[in-house]
Amino acid sequence: MTILRTIDPTIAVAPQISPDAMGELAAAGFAAIVNNRPDGEDMGQPSGAEIAAAAEAAGLTYTAIPVTHAGFSHPQIDAMAAVLAEAKGPVLAYCRSGTRSCNLWALAVVKGGMHPDTAMTKAAAAGYDLTGLRPLFDALSTPA
Repeated sequence: MTILRTIDPTIAVAPQISPDAMGELAAAGFAAIVNNRPDGEDMGQPSGAEIAAAAEAAGLTYTAIPVTHAGFSHPQIDAMAAVLAEAKGPVLAYCRSGTRSCNLWALAVVKGGMHPDTAMTKAAAAGYDLTGLRPLFDALSTPA
């Protein structure tokens, strides 16, 4: 079974998943897969196209929102928010370790109106420390 960290009933994050895990993820109730890894990040990692084909064959939607060492952008945050809003059930987001996926989820929900403390508490319960993102959360949650 894929190692999952559930953040709340709408989202879980995971390290790299394999194409053969899609049936298991669909059976577990997931509706959507979000890939936060750029292709070629590690030798031997499945390509986004391989994951997408397997996800779609299992009845899951697939979205690629690759996050590199350059960090997070508003288009990435908005794309994650759109996936969360449009998903017909729980979303599984993955990257190398799950950290980028958790961070992107938190940025998206804070930008969408969740209080930063709530996002940080949910992430902490799943094993992620988002303290370093607090200045970004505060900037996203401050009315313009």
